[in-house]
Amino acid sequence: MKIRKLLCVLLAVVLAVSVVGCSATAPTPSDGAAPPAEPKSESAPAENGNAADGAYIAVISKGFQHQFWQVVKKGAEQAAKDLNVTITFDGPPTESDIAIQVDMLKAAMDKGPAAICLAALDTESVKEQLNDCKNKGIPVVGFDSGVPNAPEGSIYATASTDNYAAASLAAEQLFANADFKAKFDAATPEKPIAIGVLSQDATSESLIKRTSGFIDKMIVLAGEENVKVVGHDSYKKDAAKAKVVITVNVPATTAAADMKTGAEALLSIENLVAVYGSNENGAGGILAASNDGNDFNKENGKYKDMIALGFDAGKTQRVAVENGWFLGSVTQDPYQIGYKAVALAVDAINGKSVENKIIDTGAKWYNAEALKDPAISELVYE
Repeated sequence: MKIRKLLCVLLAVVLAVSVVGCSATAPTPSDGAAPPAEPKSESAPAENGNAADGAYIAVISKGFQHQFWQVVKKGAEQAAKDLNVTITFDGPPTESDIAIQVDMLKAAMDKGPAAICLAALDTESVKEQLNDCKNKGIPVVGFDSGVPNAPEGSIYATASTDNYAAASLAAEQLFANADFKAKFDAATPEKPIAIGVLSQDATSESLIKRTSGFIDKMIVLAGEENVKVVGHDSYKKDAAKAKVVITVNVPATTAAADMKTGAEALLSIENLVAVYGSNENGAGGILAASNDGNDFNKENGKYKDMIALGFDAGKTQRVAVENGWFLGSVTQDPYQIGYKAVALAVDAINGKSVENKIIDTGAKWYNAEALKDPAISELVYE
């Protein structure tokens, strides 16, 4: 009987030990062993939360060899490095090579990009590809002038210059100039001062903004009641007692000869104190009408008492600024155009939404002193 009882006790102990062993928890990392890894979904984002990690983005510009596009390329490449993506940067030899750009876009799509950045030469020529990208879920980011009138929903966002804000920089610099301010303070409704504006056309959205941005800022700075605008109906503004009259000249064509003629007409206005060209062609017209800017030489130039301002760059305009013949000019920031285009593409790949479809890439005012700064000089193409 005693033996039978002893066996029952031993059996109970064995059963208790086995139950405790089965209910023991698995080792934790602090026990010196890592828990088994959970399988990852192939579509899951990388561990840093960036689904674009290592993604391929095709960047296709309007050109390639021009210094402007090379700086855009530099910005795009830096963004790719910072954001851990791979890019290709292509562009046709010239901005008239529409067919070549279309072929570049087709070739890029064949590589299966996660996103595309595009500065279209002609939207109509790439509508088929844009619709194809939309159907395949490939986000397209516009940059520089973007993709005007693209099919609805085919463009995620556009990285470009806020031309209205950029033009206001020129007006601010003019109004801050001591010589101009002295003439403004001395002006009266009976003897107003004049400002000339040369604009390539009145239909391009970017040029309209570069013209109206300058005019509107001058109105704010000088006072609504002090500024009258004449010369073109698109910008016309009356003021009964104006002490500043802004004349806008839009030549018949964009040909160099017509731009020069338009500038000559402005330079002949009585009591003209300043003249502004709203793009490279406009500034070029002023330069052509002033012996490549030499006539604005402050020592002995024909227009030594006038102030000239421009927009964009180009070799002749840059030289005029370096020599002090132009007060200065406004340049876009091509580096930021490239950088922000790629950054937007990464956002698109990661599924982020954007409230504003146009992302401002900024602009810089440059004068002779600013051009000594390599960071500014790089932006001012020749």
